[in-house]
Amino acid sequence: MKITVWNEFRHERTDEAVRAVYPHGIHRAIADHLASIEGFEPATATLDEPEHGLPQALIDSTDVLLWWGHIAHGEVSDEVAERVQSAVHRGMGLIALHSAHYSKPLKRLLGTSCGLSWREDDLHERLWVVDPTHPIAAGVDRYFEIPKTEMYGEFFDVPCPDELVFISWFAGGEVFRSGMVWKRGRGRVFYFRPGHETLPIYYQPEVLRVIVNACRYLGPRDTATVTGIGAAPQAKVSPEAGR
Repeated sequence: MKITVWNEFRHERTDEAVRAVYPHGIHRAIADHLASIEGFEPATATLDEPEHGLPQALIDSTDVLLWWGHIAHGEVSDEVAERVQSAVHRGMGLIALHSAHYSKPLKRLLGTSCGLSWREDDLHERLWVVDPTHPIAAGVDRYFEIPKTEMYGEFFDVPCPDELVFISWFAGGEVFRSGMVWKRGRGRVFYFRPGHETLPIYYQPEVLRVIVNACRYLGPRDTATVTGIGAAPQAKVSPEAGR
């Protein structure tokens, strides 16, 4: 499975607190773990590369794209955002992580503002599994906790998901739909809330397990041939049929 991990890679180069946690970038922390999984072939791409590191040829060969964005959503070109959107419609999986809820590709695919409430408090979060039969929750207990995190709270302005996997509870009392799947064309989109640039959340085993599960769930699969609109009927039906 060919997986591309995309990252703005701005904070890690300009903020010492972020660099201390992710010295080689959030994308490398995630990709290095994915490289240890049999059958995965991860690559990385960043905002300041030509075409944001996502030329058409790479997109065409990517089975699952992971997206991290935070402070430079507006710098992503509309052309590349449309390229990602089209790829999902054709069958590529997209995993939007944490503050990528405001990313251009996700907003285009969901058609809403993707706004939410938030607070930086470094308090703990408990993620509850609300669908223990879902493949993305495989190997995860009833819940797991993140000791320090940034709070995201409802209302989260996204469409009702096709599949809800996790709901978070925060020490301040807020709740949040933190693991959701939507079907778009032949592809699927998974939003996963945990993450923050100054906290080591992308080293936590439970978080990495969910990301691995999501890659497998959103990856290549057999799909039935879809007859195009206006295509010739497969068989002629007599007007007398059914009388």
